[in-house]
Parts: sequence; C-alpha cells; structure tokens
Amino acid sequence: MTMPRFAANLSMLFTEHASLLDRIDAAAKAGFKAIEFQFPYACKAADIRARMNAHGLVCVLHNLPAGDWDAGERGIACHPDRVDEFRAGIDVALQYARVLGVSQLNCLAGLAPAGVPDATLRRTLVDNLRHASDRLRTEGVNLLLEPINTFDMPGFYVSAAAQAISILDEAGADNAFVQFDVYHAQRMRGELAGSLRQYAHRIAHVQIADNPGRHEPGTGEINFPFLFDVLNGIGYTGWVGCEYRPMGDTVAGLGWMKPSSL
Repeated sequence: MTMPRFAANLSMLFTEHASLLDRIDAAAKAGFKAIEFQFPYACKAADIRARMNAHGLVCVLHNLPAGDWDAGERGIACHPDRVDEFRAGIDVALQYARVLGVSQLNCLAGLAPAGVPDATLRRTLVDNLRHASDRLRTEGVNLLLEPINTFDMPGFYVSAAAQAISILDEAGADNAFVQFDVYHAQRMRGELAGSLRQYAHRIAHVQIADNPGRHEPGTGEINFPFLFDVLNGIGYTGWVGCEYRPMGDTVAGLGWMKPSSL
C-alpha cells in the first residue's frame, strides 16, 4: 500500500498548543510536510508564512471567511442577505493565499436560513460561487465546495458530492471542484470507494477522519488501507488533510500513518 501525502489540519490537530503558530511548530516536529486549517485570519499572514518557512512547510488549504463561527455560523455563501459580506471575504482570503502560497480555497455553503425558499438559496450559492471562481481564477487559485453531513451540522445546505457537483455545474466554473471529506461522506451515504471513483475528475482535495467519533484512522469502521488504494487507483496525487479529533495526545495517536499499523 502506498500512503498518500498527509497534511496536518491545525484546527483539529495539535490543539494541545493554544496558538496556531505553535501548532505549526508541532506539526513540523511530528514530521508533517504540509499544513491546512479552517481559518487563518486571527493571525497575520506574514507571521504564519515566517513560521512555515522556518520549517520548510507548505500550506495546502484554508477556508473562505464563513461568518461568525463562534456564534454558530457555518458559512454564508447560500445566504441571500450576506452576499456583500461573502464577496468581501473573497478578497481577504486571497490576501492570505498570496502570502501563504495557497492554491486552493474552500467554500462552506452554510446552514440554510429558515423561511428562505430552496430556489433562492441555490441561486445565491451559484451566483456567489461563480463570482468567487472568477476572482480566484485571476490569481491561479482553485475554488472548492465541501459537502458536510447534516448529523453533525443539521441544516447544512450542501451535504452530498452529487449535490455539490450539480451546483458547480450550474455555476459553470472550470476552476471549481469538490472537497471530499471522507468522514462527512461516510456519515451521509457511505459508498466511499464508489463515490471517489465516480467523481474522481471533480475532486481536488480529500480530508480524512474515522467514524464514529471523527477520530484518527484505525479507531472506527472505515477501511483506510483499502481507501488509500482506491485513491492511488484513481490517480489522486493531491494532499490528504488529516481533519480529525485525536482521541488523546496528537503525536501519540500518529502511529496509524505507518502502513503496517492499519
């Protein structure tokens, strides 16, 4: 089994360290060559880049601004009353992407606002994705759309790969792809291998966590050796983001990354 290239998701891993910058140090010390995170915006981009450079790390992904996360918002891209805010956030994200060398930015559609017709939500999301993809294309950056399971996030507007692809097709963006999170896909539908094979040409980033619990691979029901073979078989050469909650100390739980351990 050939293992993928793993990126540490610093919103989930190394949370024993309070600051994002200290987590970068910890990821490098643990042997990671790449990092990703949900939101870098609490730190100065130059400070993140300096810490990355000190360790020879690359940053492969972060999200567009997604509203007030601490207040429970999970994206605003489908909200018809937040279009100006969403589009202003694209410029902020691109400022960080330039400094960090990020070539893919992820969009969270958000929770469907109560009382808004589905047609309005979809039209808003499609228009925002079309606008975002146009802006990102000028910078050579891909746009990603991530389906998220509705057990963990009830009411999340995009919850399946087929739905995401349908929306991206309507947006007509040639630089927009699916971010395929194995954990979310397993919770919603399963059929992981079939989905990866079916949508291989539309998937530009993969994230992993086991189910149940969203813990490290090897703690639940997903057959990761088989899944990694599927990724090899479809020709996936991108990074695989480790977006899981360690059951204990992050470093102590990294044994799964050795092929013989799974």
